[in-house]
Amino acid sequence: MKRAVRTGDAPAAIGPYSQAVRAGDWLFSAGQIPLDPATGEVVVGGAAEQARRVLENLGAVLREAGLGWEHVVRTTIFLTDLGDFAAVNQVYAEFLTEPYPARSTVQVAALPRGVRIEIDLVACYDP
Repeated sequence: MKRAVRTGDAPAAIGPYSQAVRAGDWLFSAGQIPLDPATGEVVVGGAAEQARRVLENLGAVLREAGLGWEHVVRTTIFLTDLGDFAAVNQVYAEFLTEPYPARSTVQVAALPRGVRIEIDLVACYDP
């Protein structure tokens, strides 16, 4: 059985998808981009500022699902420029601690709204 997870503390889905879905002991998030949930606008700044907003948005989804960063087992980071890798890693390390989740980071041609970063995650209720 699956159920959608929704919070007003993260940007609402802008299409036919959920912010996250719980399926059994697993939570699968949609990709989050650096939108301010209050305004729906892209945050001002570079890769570090955008990464922080994305991780704050994902943190809100985790909290709504009754989870924390310690439950995250996998993330995927999409960057429009791998030159932002170091700046994103620095912010990422502020949110996640050892043992770190498994992770893939890929460069993509473009992301919605012209943002620099998108991140999704998988979390487990019984890590």
